Amino acid sequence: MVLLGCSAKKDQVEKPPIQPYSGNAKHGKLLYSICATCHGDAGQGNPKMNAPALTNADDWYLKRQLSNFNKGLRGYSGLDTLGFQMAAMARTLPDSFAIADVTAYIKTFPETIPAITITGDIKKGERAYQSNCGSCHGQGAKGNQKMHAPRLSGMNDWYLRRQLGKFKNNIRGTHPDDQLGAQMASMAALLPDDEAVNNIIAYINSTTSPAKK
Repeated sequence: MVLLGCSAKKDQVEKPPIQPYSGNAKHGKLLYSICATCHGDAGQGNPKMNAPALTNADDWYLKRQLSNFNKGLRGYSGLDTLGFQMAAMARTLPDSFAIADVTAYIKTFPETIPAITITGDIKKGERAYQSNCGSCHGQGAKGNQKMHAPRLSGMNDWYLRRQLGKFKNNIRGTHPDDQLGAQMASMAALLPDDEAVNNIIAYINSTTSPAKK
């Protein structure tokens, strides 16, 4: 009986782990048409439309934020007019498969180098970044998925400042189910003023080659 039991155990076939759906870029191209109006045909962004570039963002972060908008975790505050508008757009994506598809298409775009619009003291910003941001967002602001911290290097500086302002002023990260947003809000609160914010952003800008003016 023991031998039979051992034999049966050996004969069991180990099933491979189920892989998450990575998305279909061809399907995503059709879905992206509604995004292109603001974010551009190649995800390059448009400051006049308050739409950041999407090309350099981590795919896993894009999925999470689209899901947050879709579920109402982001764009939740009545004070977040732009977030509210984006939430309405995200709700045109019916499910997680559609979100994965449009993300897959966005990741076919070439990365871009954003123009620098914010200046500050890079050395002070680096010290503040290492103290407040580096443990999660990593060396050189490259991000760390295990810490749920997205890449910051290569993001539009005006958009980073706007989001930090929203976190500091309890406009973003206030939904009771947005635990990661709440954590970020508590970290943003440690930055005492606009100068400190600009210094950190100046350091993040320095981790990416400057765009030609």
